[in-house]
Amino acid sequence: MGGGYERPVHLRGLRPREEKGPLTWLHQRRDKNGKPLISAEELAAGEKLAADFHAAMLNPKVTASWSGAASSRRERRGPPGFGSEMPDRVIGAKQRFEAALRAVGKDHANLLIDVCCFEKGLTEIEKAAGWPQRSGKLVLQFALRQLARHYGLISTENGPADGAGRVRHWGTDNYRPEV
Repeated sequence: MGGGYERPVHLRGLRPREEKGPLTWLHQRRDKNGKPLISAEELAAGEKLAADFHAAMLNPKVTASWSGAASSRRERRGPPGFGSEMPDRVIGAKQRFEAALRAVGKDHANLLIDVCCFEKGLTEIEKAAGWPQRSGKLVLQFALRQLARHYGLISTENGPADGAGRVRHWGTDNYRPEV
C-alpha cells in the first residue's frame, strides 16, 4: 500500500457523487486490527472543514472575473464579493475555517487543506514534503484528531466532547463573582 488514494489532477474539486474522496477512502480502509484508518468523527471533522472552505469561496479561481469591470454607477471599486457585497454566511464560513486552522496549528493546517479541501492524495503530499512513505497517513490522523477535538466531535483530556466536564472557574461549587 503506497500511501493511498490518488486523484487525477483534472478531477480535483469536481468529484462525482459515486467517486470517493481521500477521507472517505481512508475511513473505509481498515488497519491490521480491523479498525478504520480514520474514525467517523475524524471524517466528519475533515468534511466540515472542507464545507467551510467551499462555503467561504476560498477555492482558487481558474479564470478572471469580469463582472465588476465596467459600471455606469459611481461606486467603490474592488473585487467582486468584496466588502458589503459578501454575504454573512461566507464571512462566517471563512471565520470558522480560520479558527479551525488556528486550533490545529501551522504544522497540520497545510496538510488538512491539501487533503480535505483540495483532495490531494497522501502519496503526492509525501513526495512534495519529502516525507517517508506512509508517514502522511499518521500525520493526517493526528491532524484530523485535533480538528475533531476543535469541533467537539471527540472527547478532550478535560472531559466529554460536549464540554460537560470542563472546569469553568477556579472557585468552589457555590462561587459567584461579584460585579
